Amino acid sequence: MSINLDEPKYDQKTYWGRAKHFILLTNPLNAFASEKSLNEAKRVVNEYRRTRSMPAGYNEEKLWAAKYLYDSAFHPDTGEKMIRIGRMSAQAPMNTLITGCMITFYKTRPAIIFWQWANQTFNALVNYTNRSGDAVLSPAQLLASYCAACSGALTTALYLNSKVKGMNPLYARLVPFAAVCGANFINIPMMRSNEIMNGTPVFTPDGQRVGDSKVAAVTGILLVCVSRVGMALPGMTLVPILSQMAIKKKMFSASSMAIIPFQLSLVCLCVTFATPLGCAFFEQKANISIHSIEAPLKAKALQLSPKTDTVFYNKGL
Repeated sequence: MSINLDEPKYDQKTYWGRAKHFILLTNPLNAFASEKSLNEAKRVVNEYRRTRSMPAGYNEEKLWAAKYLYDSAFHPDTGEKMIRIGRMSAQAPMNTLITGCMITFYKTRPAIIFWQWANQTFNALVNYTNRSGDAVLSPAQLLASYCAACSGALTTALYLNSKVKGMNPLYARLVPFAAVCGANFINIPMMRSNEIMNGTPVFTPDGQRVGDSKVAAVTGILLVCVSRVGMALPGMTLVPILSQMAIKKKMFSASSMAIIPFQLSLVCLCVTFATPLGCAFFEQKANISIHSIEAPLKAKALQLSPKTDTVFYNKGL
């Protein structure tokens, strides 16, 4: 039986199909795969695509494992190997550290500034690494986008923190989550500003490139913003709530450092599952009606595929 490696293993029309797909794609173990393993996965995937015959020593299960390892490290549009800590498979270990520190060291202004800066720097790297399309930001555009993303996020965090002074301690613990939500809607569009200005590639159902659509780019970026909020929600809300409950029940004192491993364990658990489940909110190969895209692209799509009423694009992660 021929295997179509250009499509995910599981049905992407259902939420659980997408969830199973992203559980494999964002597996934290993939972030630690050796260069030898990644290059072998690339070789096997390319060989199968070229010959349509099973590589020596592989069966269907091993072939899919190689495909998911390949997809976790190589950009779907450019085919380039992505920066290791910018891959979605690195979300769990990196966000465990950063989120744990954000919800632990949230009381002083220097701590807020440092950890929000660290978080937004990491997010900027992730957003750029997982952008849609094959266009590259110039160094000047990249620097401007990074500065705007970080400054916007820091301003949001400091403003919210100033408003909760004297309130219930739980509200202060939830400030990092509120700041991250607001910052996502600044950071992601800024780091993918090239797509907003120039569009992202859209394709007919049979894979013919129609052109670059700004409408599809904006739509995809909005969907990614929503997914990222979903990813952050469990770790940055449940953990502060459970930590506050533990303090009230005298399991830890408010000033005890023993609560840090407790929080990090909870964050790790939340992030490991929230990352794939958040990614699964929407299909990565998104579709959009040809009536919603720019008129020249609609005309080109109908010329290439007269019966189509939908075009497809990679919304990014």
